[in-house]
Amino acid sequence: MANQQHDDDELAPSQTAGYKPREKKSIQEYQTLYTNDESLQNQGSGPSDDPYHIIISQIALEVASHLDIILDLSTPEALQTVKDKPFTIKEGVEYRMKVLFKIQHDVVSSLKYLQVIKRHGIWIDKTEEMIGSYGPMPEPYKKFMVKEVPTGMLARGHYEAKSKFVDDDNVMHIEWNWSFDIKKNWE
Repeated sequence: MANQQHDDDELAPSQTAGYKPREKKSIQEYQTLYTNDESLQNQGSGPSDDPYHIIISQIALEVASHLDIILDLSTPEALQTVKDKPFTIKEGVEYRMKVLFKIQHDVVSSLKYLQVIKRHGIWIDKTEEMIGSYGPMPEPYKKFMVKEVPTGMLARGHYEAKSKFVDDDNVMHIEWNWSFDIKKNWE
């Protein structure tokens, strides 16, 4: 099968030939370079003993004329719930995926969202979405991505997904498994 990949690299970000990430700079170096950039001057950070640079608090699927489907990713317990309790989404709907996240301590460059979807253990789809580069801020950032649910009898059923956020230094900030069911109608 052309789409079949090994589990080790199914969520590996694509590489651009010849691309080399810039030399890592601290937030202080960016503040010195860009003294007129208000967003860099008004940055915040988390507690100094908190090792995480990125905190992904939730992903929401926003569908017109339906309640948002919210996946809480804020704690290990919430991640387990997302894995164990699939949600239902109606076939053929267009939705907007909203990611809420905070950046702490330092600038994160080229943050990407990676997702692999499987059905009956067979790899069927991979998404790689550039989120962007961000500096620390006390308020959460929001990023939106528009997607569409497949339609038809063959599309209906149970799906397993694995997602993660990774930056251009290949630092994985969060990874989780989740599942969903595509049905003819909302339940």
